[in-house]
Amino acid sequence: MNSYRLLKSLKLRIFIVMMVIGILPCLAVGACVLLNYERRAVFEKTVDTTNRCRAMANHIVELGYSSESDNSEISEELNQLSEFLSARVLVVDSDYRVIFDTYSMSVGKTLISKEIVDCFTEGVSASNRDRKNQFIEMTVPVTDNTGEGSVIGVMVTSVPATSISDSLAVLKRQTSIFEITMAIFVFVISLVLSQFLIRPFDKISRAIGSVREGFDMDPISIPDYLETEAITNAFNSMMKRMKKVDDSRETFVANVSHELKTPLASMKVLSDSILSSEDVPVETYREFMVDIGDEVDRENKIINDLLSLVKMDRNADTLNTELCNINELVEKILKMVRPIAQSSNIEITLESAREVNAEVDRTKFSLAIMNLVENAVKYNKNGGWVKVRIDADHQLFTVEISDSGVGIPKDSLDHIFERFYRVDKSHSREIGGTGLGLSIARSAILLHRGAVKAESREGEGAVFTVRVPIKSAAGT
Repeated sequence: MNSYRLLKSLKLRIFIVMMVIGILPCLAVGACVLLNYERRAVFEKTVDTTNRCRAMANHIVELGYSSESDNSEISEELNQLSEFLSARVLVVDSDYRVIFDTYSMSVGKTLISKEIVDCFTEGVSASNRDRKNQFIEMTVPVTDNTGEGSVIGVMVTSVPATSISDSLAVLKRQTSIFEITMAIFVFVISLVLSQFLIRPFDKISRAIGSVREGFDMDPISIPDYLETEAITNAFNSMMKRMKKVDDSRETFVANVSHELKTPLASMKVLSDSILSSEDVPVETYREFMVDIGDEVDRENKIINDLLSLVKMDRNADTLNTELCNINELVEKILKMVRPIAQSSNIEITLESAREVNAEVDRTKFSLAIMNLVENAVKYNKNGGWVKVRIDADHQLFTVEISDSGVGIPKDSLDHIFERFYRVDKSHSREIGGTGLGLSIARSAILLHRGAVKAESREGEGAVFTVRVPIKSAAGT
């Protein structure tokens, strides 16, 4: 496990990459130098030896070379060439028989090879290196001087290549010393640079690690690289978001505490008033008990709304969808709300552009539409109106709820779906609002993979538009 974590280290990976980039070219250069030197040395040795053999081939022809003659002068010349080159020189006649051998070992024997045959047939020189036995063998044609240029013999020269091997070994040692030196140098440079290059990320780690409690720290800025700048910008954005969430949580807790405390305080005042008075009339008792009952109902509504929100948050992926007639479902909701609307002389109408059948969670969707319609009624004017319009296309259906109410200020439109947010707190408390209705509606719509949008001008009413997929994602 520790080895695996070590391999995940960016510093180690940078170090390894730099080592590979630094050392591999050195090894490649060293190998190329050795290879080129060897090729060049063999080439020069071959060319030099071949030129000398050509000159000797021409010279022995001038001395009266013949496969039938036993010319001591030719033998002496060949021996001198052999000593000069430290090589073995043989001459093969047209019958592939050795007629001269500076080592006097193969005279009279037959010697055939591809190179010798090519010399006789094509008149070309050839060379072949034997790495195992460390020598280079060259074949040079011996041509007559009659003007026809026919090949009358082949000179075979075997030159030792030990000098090339010895020089190559020395060069290898020097190259190895250079490579080791470069490897040490690259190791140090890689170690230093990997430490230096990773330093900005260490700064980020320390900056993030310095966050212990709260989100009131200053934004961090490490613009060393574009990557570190992007990371710090993302971190700062996350911190702002977390601070916003934390502030929202604190506000939510404060609002919940306040909303739950207010009915209890009212009930406490009412009960203390009854207990502190003597000979209180029955009518007063009855009036106070009705008020206490109203506060209990108010407390119960707040708790039920909170439980609805919590239940939706916990079951964010759980929808008991079924195919429902949206027109009939909305009509039932409006029937339940109309008695409340009639008490304020508010007219509720339903307009259906077409029959809509969609897969929804009947309970949750009804709760969302109920809250939106109740909200339109509560914040309406006496004698006003609420219009509900249903429409659909091939993918989505729309429920539009418009009213002639007090409207919503522009600066509040972005906050009306927040929990416990109320535009006019005094009016909301007067009509019994908890500030949770729109939050519940929005949560229920989001569960259906839908969206709800509000449009309004203060004093000119509001329009809430709900869009929900006809085919539920949960049912597919």
